[in-house]
Amino acid sequence: MSTGVVMQFRRMPLEDWFDSYQYEIDFDIGESGVKYLSLDDLREKLGNVQLRYGYHTGNPNLREIIAEQYEGFGRDQIAVTTGSSESNFAVIASLVNEKGHMVVEYPNYPSLYEVPLSLGLRHDRFPLSFDEGFEPNIGRLESLITKDTKLVTLTHPNNPTGAVISEKRLREIIELVESHGAYLLHDETYRELSFDKPPPPAAILSDHAISMTTLSKAYGLPGIRIGWIAGPKEIVESVRAVREQITICNNVLGEAIAAPVLKQGEAILGEVRSRVKRNFESLKRWMMEQNLLEWVEPRGGVVAFPRLKQGITTDTCRLLISKYRTFTIPGYCFEMPQHLRIGFGGEANELAEGLKRLKLAMNECA
Repeated sequence: MSTGVVMQFRRMPLEDWFDSYQYEIDFDIGESGVKYLSLDDLREKLGNVQLRYGYHTGNPNLREIIAEQYEGFGRDQIAVTTGSSESNFAVIASLVNEKGHMVVEYPNYPSLYEVPLSLGLRHDRFPLSFDEGFEPNIGRLESLITKDTKLVTLTHPNNPTGAVISEKRLREIIELVESHGAYLLHDETYRELSFDKPPPPAAILSDHAISMTTLSKAYGLPGIRIGWIAGPKEIVESVRAVREQITICNNVLGEAIAAPVLKQGEAILGEVRSRVKRNFESLKRWMMEQNLLEWVEPRGGVVAFPRLKQGITTDTCRLLISKYRTFTIPGYCFEMPQHLRIGFGGEANELAEGLKRLKLAMNECA
């Protein structure tokens, strides 16, 4: 019997794929973060954490620690959110109304275009091209911005391509966005894992720029669901207003874990960068031996997005799971079916075995 309920929001194919298959395998080379940590790894004592409601924009001490990453910022320019997904939703809902318009870089984490689609907001995708090395083409972006554009979103290092934006190009895009009275939301989740020196956080370059990041990917802490934005005070306040209709506040246990982790951030990230570098070198050597794949070599992050010379990714990925007990992401999850996403942030032996099995599956499907 029909209830008459119309669902505006729909499941993302990417998350549906994770739900369906990630727990059915022995080797994971599809994850988009570094290997997750446990409480034993962190050795944090949480017995005295009060399980009360938290602050609506995040614990003040945690916000102070985060603000130190942004030159000249104070905690009133930081909003801590339930992962970066809530940051995405809150910023979009704050800045773009039914008369507004936004531009979303593509490919990207699908939430960035599913949210405006589900809210019925006008938006255009700003495509990155394989033939252009997945680098942002500013002329193409300018052609998409209109008088009604309120927000432009970028992600660099990019998920799923690993492309990195230069400081020069980032400044050009901020200038373009400013000239139209719009804002830039820059997802900097993988900024700390750029292979070369990254550009400055976008938020410190302009009061029309918002930086967004999370502890889920580079720090291996997706389970604590802690992300944040850094930006103008009025954006922080608008994010607070949106959050009060959804989650109200953060998980206080997550915030209690996040603060000491960030205090020792460079020590943690140093170990992570060494592991990611070794894994990336292994992936490069493996790619050089493949005749079914071609790629734009990533320049940051922990994911690559190779293209199959034959469009067989979904069949390959399903065979990889069912026969070879190995998980990766088919390109259809990003609406680019000729590609697949490989994650190289995990353990070295898991990556090596996963790649070996991926080659077997590709050869079987070819």
